[in-house]
Amino acid sequence: MYGGGYIFDEPNKRPMQDTIDDPVKLAEFEQRIADGHKIEPGDWMPNDYRKQLIRMIEQHAHSEIIGALPEGTWITRAPGFKRKLALIAKVQDEIGHGQLLYNAAQTLGKSREAMINDLLSGKSKYSNVFNYPAETWADVTVIGFLIDAAAIVNQVANAKGSYGPYCRALERICYEESFHLKQGHDAFIELATGTPMQRQMVQDALNRWWQPIMHFFGPPDKTSVHSEKLMKWKVKMASNDDMRNQFLDAYVPKIWELGLTLPDENLKKDEATGKWLFSDPDWDLFMKVINGGGPCNAERLQVRKWAEESGRWIRKALMNPNAARSFPVA
Repeated sequence: MYGGGYIFDEPNKRPMQDTIDDPVKLAEFEQRIADGHKIEPGDWMPNDYRKQLIRMIEQHAHSEIIGALPEGTWITRAPGFKRKLALIAKVQDEIGHGQLLYNAAQTLGKSREAMINDLLSGKSKYSNVFNYPAETWADVTVIGFLIDAAAIVNQVANAKGSYGPYCRALERICYEESFHLKQGHDAFIELATGTPMQRQMVQDALNRWWQPIMHFFGPPDKTSVHSEKLMKWKVKMASNDDMRNQFLDAYVPKIWELGLTLPDENLKKDEATGKWLFSDPDWDLFMKVINGGGPCNAERLQVRKWAEESGRWIRKALMNPNAARSFPVA
């Protein structure tokens, strides 16, 4: 057994689920969570808890790696040496976040190689927002400010969850993301308070990114297939709708204070309920992008395939140093 719930299929060491959870152990497990204890890799856990955690953490890891790509293309074109240095540091951090999260997912019994293979085959998903192009420097500022802000809303909540390795990874990630948010906010403000051309550039970027940002937190709670069970087990600590509303509450006023607009004439806060009202952000489009039909899905995966293939000899050399002498020097 691997911490309960999974057995390994020799010789490939691939975990296979047991078919039935022990009801006594399940009750004890749920009581531990209700009492505020963390679940650790060696602890017994239900099959579906492990399965949903792998899905969630793996997708988060993929999102960190893929998310570095649109910003990475702007490192050489960022305006000025200061912005270039900041963007280099941010991209480096995002890759590091991916490594932390892959490590956390591996504690649940799925190998990093299997996770990468599932990403490259299209089986495993990642965040919708990273399948759109960064057309201008203003797009990079919107990513750094608003998309990182949306990510922080999600990650701060989930850092209080029940699975120890994921929570500890999120605590460190949130510290670094707060610096990314400051970097993005600073660049966003500079454009928004700059020349008429700069203001128009950031307004155009807002118009392009608003719907993907509204998609970021996932489908409405009434259609979400995972939220109820994940929240019961404290894998997910806030619903999609609650996180989306929290984001709107914090950041829409900041955008409006700058004299910028958002491309939704129905966007307003219902003061009676404290909830934001907005137009339907086209959930059919969201599903299309998540399932590979976005503007940059193919491009993003092609870059990852190239990196995987190009780095294969390095990984082999690291695993077998004596064989490194046989590899040609580039």
